[in-house]
Amino acid sequence: MSAMNFNTSNETFRKLLGNGMRYRVPPFQRDYSWTDDEWDDLWQDIVAMFDKDGEPAHYMGYLVLQSSDGKQFDIIDGQQRITTISVLLLAGLSLLQDFADAGKDTENNLKRQSQLQASYIGYVDPVTLVSHPKLELNRHNNNYYQTYLVSLEKLPMRGLNASEHQLRKAFNWFKEQLKNRFGSTDDSGTDFAVFIDSLVDKLFFTVITVTDELNAFKVFETLNARGVQLSATDLLKNYLFSVVSSDSTHENEIKALEDRWERIVGLLGDERFSEFLRVFWNSYHRLARKAELFKVIRKEVTTREKAFQLLREMDEGAAVYMALRDPHDHQWNKEEKAALEQLQLFNVRQPLAMLMASYQSFFEHQRASFTRILQAVAVISLRYNVICNLQSNDQERLYNEVARGISDGSLPDLKIVLNALSAVYPDDKQFKASFAEKELRTSNSRNKKVVRYILFALESQSSGEHLDSENKAYNLEHILPENPDESWTHIDEAKQDRLIYRLANMTPMEVAANRKIGNQSFEQKCEAFAGSGFKITRAIPEHYEVWGEKEIEKRQIQLAKLATSIWRLDF
Repeated sequence: MSAMNFNTSNETFRKLLGNGMRYRVPPFQRDYSWTDDEWDDLWQDIVAMFDKDGEPAHYMGYLVLQSSDGKQFDIIDGQQRITTISVLLLAGLSLLQDFADAGKDTENNLKRQSQLQASYIGYVDPVTLVSHPKLELNRHNNNYYQTYLVSLEKLPMRGLNASEHQLRKAFNWFKEQLKNRFGSTDDSGTDFAVFIDSLVDKLFFTVITVTDELNAFKVFETLNARGVQLSATDLLKNYLFSVVSSDSTHENEIKALEDRWERIVGLLGDERFSEFLRVFWNSYHRLARKAELFKVIRKEVTTREKAFQLLREMDEGAAVYMALRDPHDHQWNKEEKAALEQLQLFNVRQPLAMLMASYQSFFEHQRASFTRILQAVAVISLRYNVICNLQSNDQERLYNEVARGISDGSLPDLKIVLNALSAVYPDDKQFKASFAEKELRTSNSRNKKVVRYILFALESQSSGEHLDSENKAYNLEHILPENPDESWTHIDEAKQDRLIYRLANMTPMEVAANRKIGNQSFEQKCEAFAGSGFKITRAIPEHYEVWGEKEIEKRQIQLAKLATSIWRLDF
């Protein structure tokens, strides 16, 4: 084990389960949930390896384990895969038992069954029939797994929870596939044993072993950053429930906590859980970076009372978080909906913790204050993030300070909150200067939407008419075209690329008219511009006889002045 308490290796299933090591799914890890879709995917991958031109091995992905002694391992990630392979093996052992009972190579099939059971499932006491398993499942699944599956007892169908039903179905499903593949002849047992002996060497995992939950959390963050989607959800659940659980904890308390946890995860989904957790935590604690979040929570939440409290607050916070991420949530009024749509359009998430704190403090009793804060954040985001493109780390730190101030009552009203936010509000001079130089490449779909939003807002301010920026009857016209022809050779080719996506080189246009002008010269385009329903588009031929770098810069300075009057806050 390295100094980082972190070890990585590639292991076959034979080496994992056939080496005397024992594995356990932590008690509060999620229940078994694979269905026939996942079973069939795995089975098709397996049988494909045994085709004439099949691959020599099948990669099963990452397996994250936690162990303090190198002998007993908790499965932090990968329990669904390990459990399913074990169920497949147990279905095969049951098939060998059927062969033996039918008098087909009875003695040898019983020997094969015993050997495979000992190698990959575990030892079963011949007198008590109590198993000494290589794999233990979680608190909801282990009793069924050990009592009926491992011991190859007749599987009950009634009185089971949902995940026990899935284990039973998985066993029967794989047994049916094995029956179809190996038939029921005197050689079937031999063929099956050869199949398994090869399979356990063909299935391999990248195994990451850590010594504690903190290192496991770092693994999740590292792998997620590299695009390997693991879930830290269960890791936090295991920690919190281990804090809550004791000899005096009543089963009903655990059940209530599990129901609350499932409600939270069901609302958020695994992919959003980690993001929510950080936003929620930072709404009333000192800013915690993603990589240190689990360490901070583990240090803070050390008693069952704090764990209960955290889960209750997370339950309430999850609904608020999801509403803030959904501008169409039923509770938002027109102004709030518009502001949330803008934050979503700008892809700005730094204010979320502060907005959660604002919601908790102001929404119910001072709704107008919450609305104003939300609108202010939308304006700040346009200035700070979209146009000025300033450091988001500094902004997030300030938002966190404001969030904590709102939560602890030191920022009790709208005026004080807005004053605190002024620190991340670029002033008019900075905003105008940045706007006058801004270019947004509309080859990016998000940028195209942002440009449409900005230009339509400028049109509304200029003409007094509100037009929907998402109306498909309108699109963006690049005055200097994205693919200029010979009529644009008066603009140096080296300059064209940096001018095409300047905000002033774009203008809203009716689709039909825009389609007609295509890549025409500026003189030809001006005829269409003059007939446009957009005031800022009609203004182009009124003020410019030619179109080049100077004209683009001049128009953009004018648009910057107009923009400053739209996106502004008075502190």
